[in-house]
Amino acid sequence: MHIAPHDNANKPIVDAEDPCVPLNYFNIVKLTRGQAFEYSVPGYETCIVPATGTVDVDIEGFTTSGLGGRGVDVWDGEPEGVYVPSGARAQMVCMSDATEVFIAGAKYDTVLEPFAVRADELDKVQYGSDDTKTHRKIKHILGQKQHGKVGRLLVSELYTVGQGGWSGFPAHKHDTDNLPHETRHDETYNFRFRPNHGSGVQILQREEGKPGDAYQLMDGSTVCIDKGYHPCAVMPGYEMYYFTILGGLTQRSLVQYFQPTHAYQVETIPGIKDMVAKFK
Repeated sequence: MHIAPHDNANKPIVDAEDPCVPLNYFNIVKLTRGQAFEYSVPGYETCIVPATGTVDVDIEGFTTSGLGGRGVDVWDGEPEGVYVPSGARAQMVCMSDATEVFIAGAKYDTVLEPFAVRADELDKVQYGSDDTKTHRKIKHILGQKQHGKVGRLLVSELYTVGQGGWSGFPAHKHDTDNLPHETRHDETYNFRFRPNHGSGVQILQREEGKPGDAYQLMDGSTVCIDKGYHPCAVMPGYEMYYFTILGGLTQRSLVQYFQPTHAYQVETIPGIKDMVAKFK
C-alpha cells in the first residue's frame, strides 16, 4: 500500500491495528521551537527518531535531552532515538527552530524499560557495490545492539551510496512464520530523496512468476508491506533514503526468504549476508 506524501497534521499515518500492517505503527510529528507533543499507544512499543531538529523527551519520568540535532534533512548528521515502552506516555518538546520526528512502533504487550540510543551507539553496516548497482548503508537505531532491551521492534535508516540503483535486492519477503526459513514481519517505509524532487519505484510481487504492482515514490512517500517480494529502486542522479519499521509477529529477529528466481545473487552481491545478520 502506497500512502502519498501529505500533511498528516501530527496524526498517525499508520495507526494501531492498521488493516494492512497491524504489527506496525507510524507517525510523523512536526513542531516549532517550544511546541510539545504527547502520545501513548496501548499495546505498541515505539521509538522516537528526529528526522531533523532536536527534541527533549520525557517518558513518565525518564528524560532525554537534546535528542537528534540533524539540520536540513536526513543526510545532515546521524540519527538518534529513544525507546518508549508499550503504552507509556511520552512527551517531546521541540528545542530547535523546527523539528520533524518519526515515531515507529510494533505491536507488543510486555512493558520494558525506556532508553536512549545516541549517535555513537548506532549499529552500521554497508553492503553491495557500485558494479551491482546495490551499494547501500544501513544505520540501525534499534538493531542488534539493543536486542535484549526491545520486544518485537526493529528501526533503521537505509541510504543509497552514490546515485541510482536498487535496494532490497535480491528480492525477499517475510510474510509467513515458517522457522527456520522465514518470519512474519510487517514493514513500513518512509522515503526521502536528494535532491528532493527525485523519485523512485517500489515493486510488490505477491506471487513468484506472476506480475505484481509498482508504486512511484516521491519525497515523503510511505509504503506498507504486508505480503510479497518488495525491492525498490531510485532514479539515476538521485540519492534515496528510507526510514524502516519492522514488527515481528512471534519474534524480533527477522528471517528473510529470498525469491527463488534471484536467490543465487545472495552469493554475488558483497556484504548481503552481513546485512541480513544485523536484523536481529
